[in-house]
Formats: sequence, C-alpha cells, structure tokens
Amino acid sequence: MELKRALRLSECPSLAFVGAGGKTTTMFQVARQLGIPLIVCATTHLALAQTRLADQHLIFHSLADTNQLAEIALSGVILLTGPVEGTRTTGISPEIVIWLRQFCGYHSLPLLIEADGARQLPLKAPAEHEPALSPEVDTVVVVAGLTGVGRILTAEHVHRPELFAALSGLPIGAQITPQALTRVLLHPVGGLKNIPPETRRVVLLNQADTPTKQAVARSMAAELLRAYDAALIGSLQTSPGNIYAVHEPIAGVILAAGAAQRFGQPKQLLKWRGNPLVWHVAQAALEAGLSPVVVVGGEHTPQLHRVLAGLPVELVHNPHWQAGQRTSVQRGLAAVSARGAATLFLLADQPQVSVPLVRSLMDVHARRRPAIVGPLVDGQRSNPVLFDRVTYATFATLSGDQGARQLFSRFPVEWIPWYDDTLALDIDTPEDFQRLQQTFGG
Repeated sequence: MELKRALRLSECPSLAFVGAGGKTTTMFQVARQLGIPLIVCATTHLALAQTRLADQHLIFHSLADTNQLAEIALSGVILLTGPVEGTRTTGISPEIVIWLRQFCGYHSLPLLIEADGARQLPLKAPAEHEPALSPEVDTVVVVAGLTGVGRILTAEHVHRPELFAALSGLPIGAQITPQALTRVLLHPVGGLKNIPPETRRVVLLNQADTPTKQAVARSMAAELLRAYDAALIGSLQTSPGNIYAVHEPIAGVILAAGAAQRFGQPKQLLKWRGNPLVWHVAQAALEAGLSPVVVVGGEHTPQLHRVLAGLPVELVHNPHWQAGQRTSVQRGLAAVSARGAATLFLLADQPQVSVPLVRSLMDVHARRRPAIVGPLVDGQRSNPVLFDRVTYATFATLSGDQGARQLFSRFPVEWIPWYDDTLALDIDTPEDFQRLQQTFGG
C-alpha cells in the first residue's frame, strides 16, 4: 500500500515526524507521493547528505529570511533548515514553524516537519526539549525501527539509552523486547510526548523487512491502538518502500432490531448453548478485537439490555426499526463513525460467525484496505460485511429496507472465499433454528 494512502492524508496535510528508524526517509517519501509543491522543514539537526532528497534547500537564520520564499518558484519539494554546521544542518526556530504553517495554509501547500533527531539510530527516547510539535499539525507520525528489537540496550542502537531504559523498564545492557518498545511508544513522555490532544496519532513500525519482523509488529499493533489512531507496518528504508499493513480500530455493529414476524418470536433472544443468539455474536465480535461493539435494538431493546448485561458493548435504540434494516444500519454507523476507521456489520441471528472469519476480514482490510470486504460461501455473498470509512458518507443515501448491500454497486468489493457452508444458514423459521442446533449442538 502506498504510504500516502496508508496515512489517509487530506489534500493539504500538515504532518510532523518524530522518533527514530527511518523518520527522514519516510518524510521525503510522503513528500514525493503527494506530488505537488510543498514545504519540508526540520526543527532539529539533519544530515547534510539528506538535504539532497529535496529539490530546493533554503537556509533560514531568522524569521527575516522567510522572504526567500517570495523570491522562488514554489515547485517540487522545498526544504527549509537552519545554518549548516559541519556535516549537519541546524533546526529552524518555533517562530518560523508557526509562520510556515500560516504561509502554507494561505498558499494551500502541504507542510511536513521533522520535529526531533535520532542520529540515524533505530530507536530513541525524547530529551526534555523535544519533540517540538506545533498545535497546528494535523497528524503526528511516530517512527520506530524494528532493527532495534532484539538488540542490546546501549548507545550503539538507541539514542539516549538511559532515558529509553527508564521508560521501558529495561536495564542498560538488556535485550530490547517488543514489549519494552511498546511501553516506550505508549509512554506519555515517550512516543506520545507533546502530541496535542486533538491531533491524529500514527505509529509507524518501520524496517519490518522480514516475515519475522512483520509478525513482531503485528503482535505490537493491537496494544498500540489503545493510544494511536493507526499502526502502520512497513519497510521504507529505500524509495518507494512498502507498507505491508495498516492496523486501525474497527468497530462492530450488531443489527438486532428486527421483530422476526415470520419466525413468530424475537430470534435474537433465542437461547442457544445457554445464552441468547445476540450474546454469542457480541462475544465473537469482542474476542476478535472489534472496538467499540454496538448493538442496535428495536422493539425488544429492554430485553437486549438485560441479556447483554456484563458484556462491554453499547446498546443503542433505533426508534424507526419498523422501517427496515436500513434505519438500523444508519443508527449503528452514527454511533461508531467517529471511532472506527471501518465498521463490520453483523447479524444478531448469525451466531455461527466465527472469530477466525472476523479476523480474516480485518486482516484483508489491514493489508489492502478495500472499500468493502465480505465472505463468499460457495459463490454466494454472505455476512458479516466490513465497510471502510470512505463509504460512510453514502450511508445517508440508503433507501428502502435492504440495508447497506445497496452500496455494493457503488464501491469495489473484495469477496474472500470462506469454506464453511454453515455460514450461509439463515434462521428464518423454527426449522432453521432446529437445523442450527443439530449442526452445532446446544
């Protein structure tokens, strides 16, 4: 996946890059992929050789030097730094960064900021004076190099090893574990230091150039999503680089508002293996890692509240449930849209949905991010179906009672073969429920 797409960048983003393990390379790859005139600047030292990654390099001593931008053609990647000292450039001042943010906003130019230094080591801990983050940035990308995992915690592999040791809980000279790196990235004076509260946070686990390192990164991603909006796994040491996966919070919406008139009683409340059907679906959603999990109720919302007590799910009522599934889909999405990069819609009367299936759909979304992804059983479309946030705006246009399937013709859909024909079992009649019990027991 292209880095620009993985980061979900706006047309005119303002990004800051912090951390270690390929931060500068990552920043310039983003710059090239944006493909329009933009400004890149550094508030810290930059290796002189790295300035060659830009099309133009301007040196600012003070705010007065900003008039240089009025004297050049605004084209390509324009790098702004402080004066050169030996083999490195110095950083520009916070006042200049503020001025640049205003300048770029006026001219509709992206602004990319390298906000701390790491001396080209894979891992680091921030010093007291860094990172220098402006509250005006849209996104902060925290970079960590996985070549540091498994190494010994010394100055050879970690910039400021004493600080890293204090944040990670490891002693100097110990082997750096994925758990220790995760603790540093989640620490308020570690990876999260100085990030403004409303700013989007992305962690990039870079240098994942082997299957083993990618597996290590995947094991870290779920924990990192407690504090980050996305966890990218990539190998960006050389251009164009590669993003192998983008892990983001995926919400689950369980549709449980139907009256089940054909069945004769509320299907979602039928007891199976000691618990109602909706309870089993919620349990699978939670175990698979969907968050948040929202259950949409209708006529039987009070009963749902009782049977779901004790599970960490949210129950919302759809007052228009009689108008069909469309209204429940829209009600559920409204409850999660601000909290999920994608939403998986599950049916309350489909308890045979397995955790491996849900995780497979999530994994496809992480690796390729299709607009819509769902299972294909014996050539037939089935549920549950995952919708990326690029589809969210179109949910308001749904009509009738068919639900979100109307969007299949508006977006590309990736159907994954799923070899479990029990997934196609619909519980529309008492005989169907009896068949479920015969197939799965209970």
